[in-house]
Amino acid sequence: MEIIKLQGTEDTPGIILDAETETMEISGRSLPEDVAAFYEPALNWLKKYSENPGDKTIFNFKLTYFNTASSKQLLEILVILEELQKKGNDVLIRWHFPEDDEDMEEAGDEYADIVDVPFEKVSY
Repeated sequence: MEIIKLQGTEDTPGIILDAETETMEISGRSLPEDVAAFYEPALNWLKKYSENPGDKTIFNFKLTYFNTASSKQLLEILVILEELQKKGNDVLIRWHFPEDDEDMEEAGDEYADIVDVPFEKVSY
């Protein structure tokens, strides 16, 4: 599978999707101008990955900020991971947040309540 590796900018998150090294991560700030177009390659990659996933899928969210439009795309990613879990695959979401950022911690809690996937909160 192709590797997606996008460097984060002030308005877009860094994204690493690498099936071979089992690295899946979104980090930084997410407020791209065209959110759907920005996240489309990542969503397509995950759908393709779901057809032949690794033994354990660990997806790391290391966001410091995201806007409402981004939150919908993040939920789509989580729904794909939930489908993978429902098929009997081993899936873990790691939600990283600054220890003093209650909003990001709560966002992780809200997503954990919406999807039925093991969530691990990691403060830093």
